[in-house]
Amino acid sequence: MREVPIGAAPLTPYREVFGDERLEALRDRAGEVSGALHGRTVWNINSTAAGGGVAELLHALLPLARAVGIDTRWLVIDGDTEFFAIAKRLCTRLYGAPGDPAPLGPDQLQHYRVITELEGTALAARVRPGDLVVVHEAQPAGLVDVARRLGAIAVWRRHIGRDEPNEHTEEGWAFLRRFVENADASVFLTDSACPEWAPRPHIIPPSIDPCAPKNMELTDEQTLAILRCTGIVAGEGSSLTIRPPVGEIITVRHEAVVVREEAPSADVPMVVQVSRWDELKDMAGVLRAFLDADVENSYLTLAGADVVGVADDPDAGRFWDECVEQWKALPVEQRRRVQLLCLPMRDLRENALVVNALQRHATAVVQKSIAEGFGLTATEAMWKGKPLVASAVGGLREQIVHGESGLLVDDPYDLATTAKLIRQVLTDPELAARLGEGARRRVDECYLPDRHLSDWASLIASTVTMEVV
Repeated sequence: MREVPIGAAPLTPYREVFGDERLEALRDRAGEVSGALHGRTVWNINSTAAGGGVAELLHALLPLARAVGIDTRWLVIDGDTEFFAIAKRLCTRLYGAPGDPAPLGPDQLQHYRVITELEGTALAARVRPGDLVVVHEAQPAGLVDVARRLGAIAVWRRHIGRDEPNEHTEEGWAFLRRFVENADASVFLTDSACPEWAPRPHIIPPSIDPCAPKNMELTDEQTLAILRCTGIVAGEGSSLTIRPPVGEIITVRHEAVVVREEAPSADVPMVVQVSRWDELKDMAGVLRAFLDADVENSYLTLAGADVVGVADDPDAGRFWDECVEQWKALPVEQRRRVQLLCLPMRDLRENALVVNALQRHATAVVQKSIAEGFGLTATEAMWKGKPLVASAVGGLREQIVHGESGLLVDDPYDLATTAKLIRQVLTDPELAARLGEGARRRVDECYLPDRHLSDWASLIASTVTMEVV
């Protein structure tokens, strides 16, 4: 187990986004919660500091929480290859998909317990009685009971889910429930993701950080320079530096791993999906739907993290390879309209800037998930005013109002409708502009961190059983 350093974010950039009234309301609320904690620490525990929505969320939220006066810290668990394979299998089945064919049986349960006990020893060296421990997702879920034995308040936070249970979710819960059902509270993204037995459940949607490298404003010139430097669009590029609103200067210098026939011109309309290389993100389905949309002079970019850069996702390489093979099987005239990207992960802030530039450059963004916890990559694109085509699953259905802030496909397997909606946003500029404006407004109202921290403040106050005025 290791601790991820967290600094306090400067508040001036957030004041420019939120305005004085919203920021002062957040500071007041945080002050109340800090008083309720009486010097206790809020610990967050997950399985990786790089890659995936949970790490992204914590990188965004925790520095702002510290800036407004909440003592919060971040721990990342260790584990061997077998442990992370079991955890990945568990997460996939909680999403309602079979994943790999291996079981979640007694041997896997025993190995999960062994790693949990080792991590529990490390946790005991840090946590004090009365601290609040927020355990994120299935990988470290066994630490809920450990935290309670240490005299801490334990909250389990679930970031994934499936709207309708099936045999795979039942198998996942049969494995996991024993580790989380005694939590002092549990947190879910949507009502539909919350099982009936969940201990003292709360519904808290996540948020994006508007001042982070992934969401900060970029000029058109900066956007194009980043994409040329990383080899994503055609043109001469060289390394460049950019100063974000929060944090140190970022140097963009690493090229993406690219599979394609030829680089797209910067003026070609581009459809983009950014996600993990994962069966539930259905990159292959996006590829088929884009080609079926058959919009002349358009280009598709499927982008994910470098498959060796995400520690808790051992299956990423296999799904990348499958997408590459699918691309290779296309006729050459179709291959010329598609590129597959593994984005550099050596510097996470550089990676975030590249995603930012890619989303800003996009004509339209797709999030064709088979199942989804919330879909932060969709929220990020919405903040940038992009028209979005997404599956009506999980949190995507919550955050997108169909026809106002994006377009939803009821059945995530419906390639024909997905292709039809992609064609609509590529060929109707007025529709695309209206959806983009509605998307930006929706995020501003519902999915920025001042709302998110206020929701957590309410949970913390109620969980520590202190009256917050």
